[in-house]
Amino acid sequence: MSQVPRPSQLTACPACREPLDPADNFCGGCGADLSAVPAVRPDDGPGDYRLALPEPGARAAVRAPLLPPAPSGDGPPQPARPPGSDASAGPGAPDPRTGAVLGVPAQAAHEPSGAPAQEGVTHPGPEGTGRVCGSCRSGMIDKDGYCEHCGHAQPRERDHMEHQLPGVAAVSDRGLRHHRNEDAYAVSAIALADGAPATVAVVSDGVSSATRPDEASAAACAAAREVLVAALPEGGDPRQATHDAIMRAAEAVTSLAAPARGPLQHDPHRHENAPACTIVTAVVTGDLLTVGWVGDSRAYWVPEDRSTQPARLTEDDSWAAQMVAAGLLTEAEAYADERAHAITGWLGADAYEVEPHTASFHPDRKGVVIVCTDGLWNYAESAELMAEVTPPDARTRPLECARQLLAHALDGGGHDNVTVAVLPFPLSPEGAGSA
Repeated sequence: MSQVPRPSQLTACPACREPLDPADNFCGGCGADLSAVPAVRPDDGPGDYRLALPEPGARAAVRAPLLPPAPSGDGPPQPARPPGSDASAGPGAPDPRTGAVLGVPAQAAHEPSGAPAQEGVTHPGPEGTGRVCGSCRSGMIDKDGYCEHCGHAQPRERDHMEHQLPGVAAVSDRGLRHHRNEDAYAVSAIALADGAPATVAVVSDGVSSATRPDEASAAACAAAREVLVAALPEGGDPRQATHDAIMRAAEAVTSLAAPARGPLQHDPHRHENAPACTIVTAVVTGDLLTVGWVGDSRAYWVPEDRSTQPARLTEDDSWAAQMVAAGLLTEAEAYADERAHAITGWLGADAYEVEPHTASFHPDRKGVVIVCTDGLWNYAESAELMAEVTPPDARTRPLECARQLLAHALDGGGHDNVTVAVLPFPLSPEGAGSA
């Protein structure tokens, strides 16, 4: 259930001064264990203030909105910052944060049809054993990811990931403020029973206030993708397969929970939360687009003809969305509240009964489906803003589109992990393959 922080919760990391959310157990900037820090007293000096806590029943994962609330349908859309010119670069380009070379995992880019589905799944792996340090070029990297000679931390595999398959591409990045990437994705290109092509994308955002959020998101993506690529070629209904995939993902994340433990060593009032994450899926089969979700990761429809209307295909499981739906607050009021991004639905052992949302659409024109975590949509919340920052050639160059959307988030501040998958619609016949 919801973990409610003690009243004396820190609001900034004492090591690096990174702003903290009320339920953070670790600093998102430097990774410091906050349970080892003494509680902040009311007389600790100016600037030590307390944030409002989420209401009981909402998971303590509050994030302050990074953009003004989306405009109502009555007014013009807000202007968006243009995406950076290829700031996220392709394989072989240096990471601007570390100078290390970014690249796709082996066999990841431009996969042939029928590539094994696990090659489109992000997952945690062992840290750099046998690698030479990218900073001093002489020391070896130990199992913890640090150089044994100069001590520099090395980029982890999940700091930046890219995959492209026929009809789908995805990018995930740590962002500029977090010490690790807690997002994950899985993408697949498959053939249906009649030989027609289909594409699958699963995106998950680990809940930072929970333990091992990176493992939760990876487990959810792998489990959901496994169900989808098994059911669809057998003629399974995409909407039912999506529902079953999310339920399987929920089981996978629940299984990660450790047996009940006592309080953390340094603080008798703080306990570990079970691993948790959000999830959103998209499946393109023929002229049908099917999405499913739990939490606040989103899917958008962006038409190729920008004179036609884009659309957001999902509704958040969040405090703000509930307030607006109930008519208690306007959208502007709800998203101005500190509780706006407190999620009310998630996957994990301490979740309420999981109820996957599913929806199907028959788009009557060409376009792309954008599936993403809030690390992207915080910088392009409305459908109009998302369409504005999506490049016009997104349908024919999905990987470049994903990179430019990542660049837009990094240009905006990169406060969170960023993950985006792009699915062109409709699929071209050569996208068919077998999993």
